[in-house]
Amino acid sequence: MEGLPDAAAFATKLKNTLIQYHSIEDDKWRVVKKTKDVTIWRKPSEEFNGHLFKAQGVIDDVVNSVIDHIRPGPCRLDWDSLMTSLDILEHFEENCCVMRYTTAGQLLNIISPREFVDFSYTVGYKEGLLSCGISLDWSEKRPEFVRGYNHPCGWFCVPLKDIPNQSLLTGYIQTDLRGMIPQSAVDTAME
Repeated sequence: MEGLPDAAAFATKLKNTLIQYHSIEDDKWRVVKKTKDVTIWRKPSEEFNGHLFKAQGVIDDVVNSVIDHIRPGPCRLDWDSLMTSLDILEHFEENCCVMRYTTAGQLLNIISPREFVDFSYTVGYKEGLLSCGISLDWSEKRPEFVRGYNHPCGWFCVPLKDIPNQSLLTGYIQTDLRGMIPQSAVDTAME
């Protein structure tokens, strides 16, 4: 799918999908992990034979700074220790691109390094931002990586009403690592 025919329409559809996830009733989710700072829920994905995960926590930083560490760019590599490279393959406008990133192998490379090619879009949402993405069918593949696939995913970040220097971060993740890893093992690792 090199070259999106209509990036704006694709971005709008992706944004609307994430807003739909964000409005799923609480009783549809099952808590799988709760700590002092973060709660993780899951529900069966409607996209693939895995789960849609929801993660939520409060971050001691302002919205723009938090999102700068999530969307494609140099800040992303600073904190994400699994990510080994990030390249912008196609740029559509300031907050819309196609990126390729790679992740390191795990467990002495029993889990092979992965490569993802994602459409990424960041847009205003209420008083904050939404940074979202979805993998694309991209013909160029590198043999040293297994091509993973991110179904619609994204992060909503809004300032806390009473403490504007803190942000509520809510993410939706549904990744298919592909290759020879059973999806149940991926789901367990996400919990």
